[in-house]
Order: sequence, then C-alpha cells, then structure tokens
Amino acid sequence: METPNPIHVVAAIFIKSEKVLTCRRAPHKSSPGLWEFPGGKVEPGESPFAALEREIKEELGFDCKPRETYDVSITMVGELEIKLETIICPFDSDEDLSSTDHDEFRWLPVDELHTVNWAKPDRPAVKKLSVVGH
Repeated sequence: METPNPIHVVAAIFIKSEKVLTCRRAPHKSSPGLWEFPGGKVEPGESPFAALEREIKEELGFDCKPRETYDVSITMVGELEIKLETIICPFDSDEDLSSTDHDEFRWLPVDELHTVNWAKPDRPAVKKLSVVGH
C-alpha cells in the first residue's frame, strides 16, 4: 500500500529575550495538554511562509514575519505522516497572548525546553534547539 503524502505543517519558533514561546494544546484540540510551537497546515498552492502568517493571525491574532526555516522533519503520529517545518520568527508584540487552540503559554529558555511534554512532531526541532541553540 502506498503511503499518502505527508501532511505539511508549519510552526513558528518565536524568540524574545533569549526565550522561546511554547504553547499547550487546549482540551478541545487533538493531542490535548501537549506542548508545541504555534502554527498549522499548509493549504494547497500556499507557500510555507504565507501559511505561517495566516495561521498565526488566525490562532494568536497578530502578524508574524517569518525569517528563515529552522528545521524540517517527518514524524509518524499514528497513521499520519506529519512534515513539520519550523520557521524562526522575531516576536515584536507587547500584547498578552490568547489563542483559539492553546490554553497556556510559556516563554522558556532553550535549556528548559525539555521541562514540558512536547507533541511528537515538534520534538526534532526541540532537540535541535537544545543542542545547537538558536
């Protein structure tokens, strides 16, 4: 049986004052309680940067300016193959964070990223950040 194409997902690595934004998935979402970088699916015909801009506006309500792709990894989650592209984004907002998909936010130093329970697709980028920093 042929494996379907992986689901292309983008996620923002927001960095502010040497800390990284982590987001906990809300109880009504899949994988509730797991931590992730915010983002979502790339739609057909959409570039990864455009998808990330759209997803951050939808989920967090502010504009982001994707700077560069940090990591691309493919992870199996059950029967789904997830291709997660993490993208470095500066964080310029002073507004309090709120989200339709998350119930908690933490700004963690890179050496404390291991202190939360990450969603499986995010783990390769977390591991890379923990080893090489940003």
